[in-house]
Amino acid sequence: GYLWVYHRPGGGVLYEWHTSRGADCLEKMLDDFGGTVQTDGYGAYDSFVKKRRQAIAQGADKRPIVPAACWAHARRKYNEAVLECPGQAGWVIRQLQHLYRIEAELRRRHAGPALREAVRSAQSAMILRRVEKALRLKMAEHRPTSQMGKAIGYTLSLWEELLVYLHDGKIEIDNNLVENAIRPTAVGKKNYLFFGHPEAGERSAILYTLLENCKREGINPYEYLYDVLSRRPTTPMDRIDELAPAKWAAARKGKAA
Repeated sequence: GYLWVYHRPGGGVLYEWHTSRGADCLEKMLDDFGGTVQTDGYGAYDSFVKKRRQAIAQGADKRPIVPAACWAHARRKYNEAVLECPGQAGWVIRQLQHLYRIEAELRRRHAGPALREAVRSAQSAMILRRVEKALRLKMAEHRPTSQMGKAIGYTLSLWEELLVYLHDGKIEIDNNLVENAIRPTAVGKKNYLFFGHPEAGERSAILYTLLENCKREGINPYEYLYDVLSRRPTTPMDRIDELAPAKWAAARKGKAA
């Protein structure tokens, strides 16, 4: 089985458990969603976007999805190609470092979406034009199966999606926030290998969701779980959202004040 992880910029994290990696796994969670979805280059996401476009074209009452790609995943390909092609791969990595310095400065200034769009348009766009021109010129020099050929092919196949962040200040240059949320589960896989049963996978996804959101809210997980599990049997279902980490933390702060 597989854990699918969602993160809303400035918001919480959600883990979902599925026994497959097909595009259908996205249907329930994103059924009513419209907007930008930032992912790596895994084919299921592209299939989902194409299916949504077809549904809209056929008159379905669905909102469009804008696919955005992740520069961290693209950069990883060039790191893998450095030994094989140090000059060209190293040059691309340096250009991407310039992009990440721009993002670091925007974070330091606590820039909002409008400022991020303006700075990216003025500074990042010209770097990316330079990168695209170089990649298209050098593509023919490399076998598609070589590390550099794979890196260039991956980048250019997702080029339009990789540019989306330039014009949408609400999203990041990459989806590392999701990657960071996945890391604890990756460590867990190495330690305990299996969930053992599909129902255990679903329960584990719920616990991962609660604990990751505790971490983001600065909550002590033990204190949170002890309180919530004690109160859960007497909490009506129409008030169950009060036990979610963000609302629980806000209520604690209110009492402390």
